[in-house]
Amino acid sequence: MRILLLENNFTSSRTIFSALTKASFSVDIAQCDQEAIELLRNYDYGLAILHLQQPDIHGYEILSTLRSLKLATPVIVISPVNNPEVKTKAFAAGADDYILDPFDATELTARIQAILRRVHGYAHPVAQIGDLTVNFNSHTVTVNNQPVHLTGKEFAILELLVLRKGIAQTKETFLNHLYGGRDEPDIKIIDVFICKLRKKLQAAGAGNLISTVWGRGYILNDPQAYESMSALSKPLEKSQSTSNRHASRKHEDPLSLL
Repeated sequence: MRILLLENNFTSSRTIFSALTKASFSVDIAQCDQEAIELLRNYDYGLAILHLQQPDIHGYEILSTLRSLKLATPVIVISPVNNPEVKTKAFAAGADDYILDPFDATELTARIQAILRRVHGYAHPVAQIGDLTVNFNSHTVTVNNQPVHLTGKEFAILELLVLRKGIAQTKETFLNHLYGGRDEPDIKIIDVFICKLRKKLQAAGAGNLISTVWGRGYILNDPQAYESMSALSKPLEKSQSTSNRHASRKHEDPLSLL
């Protein structure tokens, strides 16, 4: 998952950057409010962290700006200010969490993971799709309890597909998710990653979970949803078949029934 860090203090940014990359997050750093806003407007970030040093309420105007632009990216504020009025202002402006600085790296990582799960409808750190199990915290994947070894890029793609299950993701979205608009390779690399990921999942027995949506990108199928739709369609097909037979009899030549 790609995270944007707003930080203008080199020493502090290095500490946070190290903690996040150690937890397998991809991190981009913005050094001013305007740069952060432009990056969030143009690229797909899972979460933003605002490390604000200002000991006053005005430091959170960037939050109001982000929300006024209809940017729903989750935001965590890290600040040394332990003031109820300032915290209230931050939450009112659109913050999703507020962490006091200095902070514990493990706690920061846990809060990030909790917010990302909640935003995408997962209350638990483990997602189950058919025989596939994805652990967002440990970045591990199993199929029928057998481990599947993925590269960092392959896991990041699977993570995005799982979190946005049932929604087609464009190749551009994957590219932004993996590289954040910086030093991006040719877009065809996404096809290569998807191909390798499919082969690994299929070889492990997960089936063909990833489908191509022509002209749009790729989508993760939900086997349970597919089975439910199939079950619902069977009575309908039977009813239509019966109706068709009745209609056919209705138009038969009456003499043929004698």
